[in-house]
Amino acid sequence: MSNFDPAVHLPDDLLARIRDRAAVHDRENTFPDEDLAELKSAGYLAILVPEELGGAGLGLVEASVLQQRLAGAAPATALAINMHLVWTGVAKVLADRGIEDLRFVQEGAAAGEVFAFGISEAGNDLVLFGSDTDAAPQPDGSYAFTGTKIFTSLAPVWTQLGLHGLDAASPDAPKMVYAFVPRSEEADGRIVTRSDWDTLGMRATQSRTTELHAAIVPAERVVRRIDPGPNPDPLVFAIFSVFEVLLASVYTGIARRALDLAVETAGRRRSKKTGEAYSQDPDIRWRVADMALAYDALPPQLESLCRDIDESVDHGRRWFSLLAGLKHRAVTTAKRVVDDAILVAGGSSYLSSSELGRLYRDVLAGLFHPSDPESAHSTVATAWLGPLEA
Repeated sequence: MSNFDPAVHLPDDLLARIRDRAAVHDRENTFPDEDLAELKSAGYLAILVPEELGGAGLGLVEASVLQQRLAGAAPATALAINMHLVWTGVAKVLADRGIEDLRFVQEGAAAGEVFAFGISEAGNDLVLFGSDTDAAPQPDGSYAFTGTKIFTSLAPVWTQLGLHGLDAASPDAPKMVYAFVPRSEEADGRIVTRSDWDTLGMRATQSRTTELHAAIVPAERVVRRIDPGPNPDPLVFAIFSVFEVLLASVYTGIARRALDLAVETAGRRRSKKTGEAYSQDPDIRWRVADMALAYDALPPQLESLCRDIDESVDHGRRWFSLLAGLKHRAVTTAKRVVDDAILVAGGSSYLSSSELGRLYRDVLAGLFHPSDPESAHSTVATAWLGPLEA
């Protein structure tokens, strides 16, 4: 990363425009189309695609830094783009290990396709290990997917939806089927995108509910058929690892922005009692220092695990606890930092026009992404104490 310059891929003037639009999209509950158009034009959607396929050829180490930078300007834009980057990251992780099954994702991203993440389902705490969506095999090798996916970020604009479902009909059933359904299925009513995204925070992601009504995935876009439950298949590892590190990157970026705003505010506000800036108040200084101590631990952890993924380091059974732990620490630390930043800023942060107020609402979403606190603790407990006794 010695020659890597984040400003090449995310110039300051582009970030400034994205930051200026963030409050509008939050207030109006709209998707940031201009952000996406400018990021596309800058080649951002192909940062993880190899140079020989038309991308920037970056690794997860660099992508993490860029996502932190983008989240500091507009958390919801960063979170939405994250879901596209997850699939391009998965394609990279597999390709780095000699598996070219998702080459079409890399080529599609370089050509301007937008990939969305269709894994979440209401009440499905199995996440990657199970699905309530029916994947019905067809005679020509295609699959018809029927079910409901929630939190489908990029809902208004995706062109390919990466998803999973359960094949309960084939002779070797049950099998988890991972595939990509094209947006063209929407024209026939096989895909319905609800207009139901009206949330407390992360509003610009427009992560609407997606209904699948026998949506057809062609045989060449069926990328895996694997057993349900915990599975050593490289695709499962790739999805989990890239999702967790890029998600942690977004919330680390939020923490950094909150810290920066707290420092700025402490230097600007003055005490009526002493006449001095709040940056000279011992209590404020302690609080900002505590925020910085918490934040400073996150970027090195992210860089370390991202590098291990990029370099195919084998942590064996520890991988899932390391990744779940990183995500958990990032989102809980970010929430704590934002909480303290609001206390430093004072009552002005309670106004709806306040950027800190928006960060306060946006950061809450981190607790709901997999791995949630319960799942993270269960995974780490198993790693250190072994599985629960029967």
